[in-house]
Amino acid sequence: MNTHGFLRVAAACPELRVADCHFNADRTLALMARAETQGVNLLVFPECGLTGYTCHDLFHLQSLQRAAEEALAKVVEKSGTVFRGVALVGLPLAIEGQLFNCAAVIHAGKVLGIVPKTYLPNYKEFYDARYFCPADNANFSAASCAGQSVPFGTNLLFDCRTMNGFTLGVEICEDLWMPVAPSSLQAVMGATVFANLSASNEVIGKAGYRRQLVSAQSARCIGGYVYASCGEGESTTDTVFGGHCLIAENGAIVAESERFRHAQRLLVADIDVERLLHDRIQTNSFHDANRSADLSLGKYRTLSFDLELSAREPKFVRAVDPHPFVPSDPATRDDRCREIFQTQVAALGRRLSHVNFPPVSIGVSGGLDSTLALLVVCKTMDELGVPRDRVHALTMPGFGTTRETRANADGLAGALNIALHEIDIRAMCLEQMRALGHAPFGIKLAGETVESLSDKLRRLPPHNRSDLTFENVQARVRTSLLMNAGFVIGTGDLSELALGWCTYNADHMSMYNPNVSIPKTLVKFLVQWAAENEFDGPARDTLLAIVNTAIRPELLPLDEGGAATQLTEATVGPYELIDFFLYHFLRFGAEPRKILFLAGHAKFSRTYEPDEVRHWLKEFLRRFFASQYKRSCLPDGPKVGSVSLSPRGDWRMPSDAAVRVWLDAAEGG
Repeated sequence: MNTHGFLRVAAACPELRVADCHFNADRTLALMARAETQGVNLLVFPECGLTGYTCHDLFHLQSLQRAAEEALAKVVEKSGTVFRGVALVGLPLAIEGQLFNCAAVIHAGKVLGIVPKTYLPNYKEFYDARYFCPADNANFSAASCAGQSVPFGTNLLFDCRTMNGFTLGVEICEDLWMPVAPSSLQAVMGATVFANLSASNEVIGKAGYRRQLVSAQSARCIGGYVYASCGEGESTTDTVFGGHCLIAENGAIVAESERFRHAQRLLVADIDVERLLHDRIQTNSFHDANRSADLSLGKYRTLSFDLELSAREPKFVRAVDPHPFVPSDPATRDDRCREIFQTQVAALGRRLSHVNFPPVSIGVSGGLDSTLALLVVCKTMDELGVPRDRVHALTMPGFGTTRETRANADGLAGALNIALHEIDIRAMCLEQMRALGHAPFGIKLAGETVESLSDKLRRLPPHNRSDLTFENVQARVRTSLLMNAGFVIGTGDLSELALGWCTYNADHMSMYNPNVSIPKTLVKFLVQWAAENEFDGPARDTLLAIVNTAIRPELLPLDEGGAATQLTEATVGPYELIDFFLYHFLRFGAEPRKILFLAGHAKFSRTYEPDEVRHWLKEFLRRFFASQYKRSCLPDGPKVGSVSLSPRGDWRMPSDAAVRVWLDAAEGG
């Protein structure tokens, strides 16, 4: 797991007794031992976890201060044998006549550093400033702690030499609530993972706000965030603590504990550090803040350590979404589909308004892509107040068109109340092939009619069904007709563009393409969403029939029974795999070996053997690198998600780049 850039982190909520430091130390060690069995690399305990946060004026008593240091010494000494990761525990520390609320960073039986709390709340139920001194009061950079002299200060970063990209920043509770949290500055200085030791009590609505804070800060810092808060053992007098623990990664909550539980618990998650590094590099404005002299960033100190990354628990606890473009939650998926559809309609409407509402032409094949595009066109016309008779919908059956898709096209046009103009392109294609001197599948065209050629094509043996010119002629004839009929609306999707699964200057080209940044798996759900939310009766039945129609280009001849002989997914691979590869490769720059690792933990619609996934990944990479020249001259279309192949926007790639590095990695992954 670690070799693929994943760091296992945990937020601990131990059983606690207020002011019973030795009991608390034992419970801390017990959770360390438990974390070790689960392979945790970074373990975060709550604020003042060795004493309890609600000690109040007891903090001023030397007996409690000494007991806290003794508890820390015990944890440090024994942690070296029970836990191989980095642990952060909270305690009050009396240093040079001042008391600080601190986080001790522990690793390999030593204290790596002490980080004091920067902001002390002193309002409502909080009285931190009554007991503690703010971090800025410290006029020293090292302190004696657990028999060691250790670095002290808010300017400490902890860098792991054995895991690329893992640099730890530390803050305590209220620090996160401030306009400029310490973690924001730590992020600018290179910290990628942040620990927050907290004692946040519960009142109505606070949990949601806390969740938003953690999520937003992880997004702002493009980092991982581990938030550990104390549980019911702290509940005393007027305050109640729920043990709310959270783990976030770049804006997403990846794990959250149940509140108000009496048992001590450990919230574990795997954070993708490689992904964070990729996003920081890609977001080149992220590091601009380090040029500001006002932030005093030059004062930060980096302390290095070596983390032992040997496997202790083979189970990968991170959920891997097999369909990353399609939300699994029905309500979220419904909102996503609605937003995408509205984006498509708004974008197309703007273009049609700009070119003064010309008649539009669109090819309707009865398949998914053209269906979605036609739905967008009709909705756009309605929004603009333009009658639908301005839509020139053409269905252009050729040598490979099936009765099923032809019926889909007729049913769709009827459902949308538009006229569907049928043009049989076979005669035009035959004339073009004659002009080229082309013999499709070895058949000489002298004297052949459309009917006689179609009859011979149906009787072709299975091994003789490959003729690229035959396919391309049909695709280009269709586009030529569309171009002459009006302002052409493209229908091709993002997945096809990634694969180059389009004919250059045919279905590759249009005046505007509303589907250009929508992957095939999402196209399918969008059409299904439209069927279930925008239509009923025969119209819904037609749309659902289209959703359930096998994906095929229908450019090769039918067999003698009139069935299609060419299935797209048998040639380029299952689209759920293609979109999975596309998402991780483009969105996060994942290496092939990591994509294979993630695919091995995703629950796809069917089981794929590892060699099968590797085969289709290599096929995807070959096609992706070979097809950039098609993407370099794409027509305009709206960006609707975080992955786009527009040559003017998200993806600029040399058309002649070699794929060897990635294929070698896929072979050895």
